[in-house]
Amino acid sequence: MLALRDLQAAFADHLLGRDGGDLAAAVRGERVPASARLAIYRHHVRHSLTAALAATFPTVHALVGASFFARLAGDFLVQSMPVQPVLTEYGAELPSFTAGYQPAAGLPYLADVARLDWALSVAFHAGPLHPLTLADLSAVAVERLPSHRVALAEEARLIDSPYPIDRIWQVSQPGGDDGPVDLDARSRLLVLPGTPSSFFVSLSGAEAAFLAALADDQTLEAAAGAGFSADPGFDLSKSFARLLQFGAFAALR
Repeated sequence: MLALRDLQAAFADHLLGRDGGDLAAAVRGERVPASARLAIYRHHVRHSLTAALAATFPTVHALVGASFFARLAGDFLVQSMPVQPVLTEYGAELPSFTAGYQPAAGLPYLADVARLDWALSVAFHAGPLHPLTLADLSAVAVERLPSHRVALAEEARLIDSPYPIDRIWQVSQPGGDDGPVDLDARSRLLVLPGTPSSFFVSLSGAEAAFLAALADDQTLEAAAGAGFSADPGFDLSKSFARLLQFGAFAALR
């Protein structure tokens, strides 16, 4: 009879396909052999986790197809099983895993697409939003604004990719157009929570530099400088108003 700790370890190994041979002997016999019953359980767990990952990474799934995705997910869960009870929180490591996944080497943009899928999922499940408003800005003297810091919206994510993952996302949607995709086109995106769903905004290089500086806890003045360094023609007022309308900011500090 295996001790509880050893039984749990043997069961975890079985789910990952690393059977030591002791587990089946510890299962009470029935008309269906223990090995077959355990195999059914392993298949169910792997199928459920693969389905959960497919729901979280729908664009990746659409790009590679169900069969390849099942292989990718199966290899991923061998090294990264869930450690939390909420399956929507499972898969944070899949983008980095995909980046080094040799069978996907012919799709160099796939890891960044996975990053976008994950960011959209995180934003979708974000809590109540409390975006910065014009009234909040009006409460601060104009001459003092440059010294303030502005937090990005909770669960907002900046993604800078050498690939057009925004366009790849668009053509991968159900009913999406089948127009050409220029793989040499860079994309800079801000993923935001919204009502009733999450969404992303395409950014200019200057806007991306501005937001990255804010995310790095720099002041508005320093962040504006980063934007102007990226593009001397940066229209700070126009970009800030656009991003404010999208709910990109959470609070002044």
